[in-house]
Amino acid sequence: MIYLDNAATTKTAPEVVDAMLPYFTQNYGNPSSIYGLGAASKKAITDARKIIADKLGAKQEEIYFTAGGSESDNWALKAAAEAYASKGHHIITTKIEHHAILHTCEYLEKRGFEITYLDVDADGLVHPEDLEAAIRPDTILVSVMFANNEIGTIEPIKELAAITKAHGALFHTDAVQAFGQVPIDVNELKIDMLSASGHKLNGPKGTGFLYIRTGIKIRSFVHGGAQERSRRAGTENVPGIVGLGAAADRAFRIMDDKIAKETKLRNYLIERIENEIPYCKLNGHRTRRLPNNVNFSFRFVEGESILIMLDMKGVCASSGSACTSGSLDPSHVLLAIGMKHEEAHGSLRLTLSEENTKEELDFVVDNLKAIIERLRSMSPLYEDFVKHNKESV
Repeated sequence: MIYLDNAATTKTAPEVVDAMLPYFTQNYGNPSSIYGLGAASKKAITDARKIIADKLGAKQEEIYFTAGGSESDNWALKAAAEAYASKGHHIITTKIEHHAILHTCEYLEKRGFEITYLDVDADGLVHPEDLEAAIRPDTILVSVMFANNEIGTIEPIKELAAITKAHGALFHTDAVQAFGQVPIDVNELKIDMLSASGHKLNGPKGTGFLYIRTGIKIRSFVHGGAQERSRRAGTENVPGIVGLGAAADRAFRIMDDKIAKETKLRNYLIERIENEIPYCKLNGHRTRRLPNNVNFSFRFVEGESILIMLDMKGVCASSGSACTSGSLDPSHVLLAIGMKHEEAHGSLRLTLSEENTKEELDFVVDNLKAIIERLRSMSPLYEDFVKHNKESV
């Protein structure tokens, strides 16, 4: 099997599993207990919180553990909207956000908040001047993802956050695809809130965190006990939190080498596809993109058919976000960057890990060429296109 869907999820690293195991069977105490077994669990949570805070340039008390990126996104938007409603009811986001943001915004719209959805350019970039034009005195929150989960484009977060802060609003970023993949310093970038998820960086599923800058009035999201400094009730997922901390430690330890290797493989894959498969288009910014992201659209074919045929060859890939894989609608991200519906349906996302090799990518491209050729040979649209081109010549 060749796994090229690391934006959907990653394999849990062996050292992460090893770190988690004792907290299932040996150090299984409830962190809220006062005896020694519980204290060991509480210390493990504190250690993981410190690791993550250090990686972000944050304070330990600014890290709140959650069940993943979607919960963190929901918490940031809903709680901020509620806490700052007296200041205004206007929120700004973008048209290419993950559905954890977009659907939360729809929820808030039904409750009286006004949402502005910023356009992006053909590369998927938000232009700071568009934010400047959209922000208002009653804007309470701006939420722009750090890097897009489908096309890999990395947004100009520093400039966007600076504009937001200058207008007295909060700035949140969904960094689910970026945390552990690229360096992030919340103080340098002036980020107020940041969401992340463990299973995107070789950690366990069902874990994540929300960074909340000190002084931000964010209320509890889950009510009950006094866990997470009374902001998120419920007995902590100690093994998961330990795994998230171990995964973050590992990700930042290997980050420089990982970025260098993945970028080289990414560029090689892009070059081969562009040179050897006609009528294809690279989606997302060519250089300002995640090191492991490759997203192409192929004319005259359906992305689902490509995926099925790649799967038959032992290659795992996707056509977009795993969270919308059951939808028949084309990617909202590809439509937002100006693609036609029929073009967006022919998309393929290949996301690498540091374990992939050049030989694997050669196998993928060789088979992808044959798959695209076969699918086009059965496409009336392609037949008409070729016939028309011959007649024009």
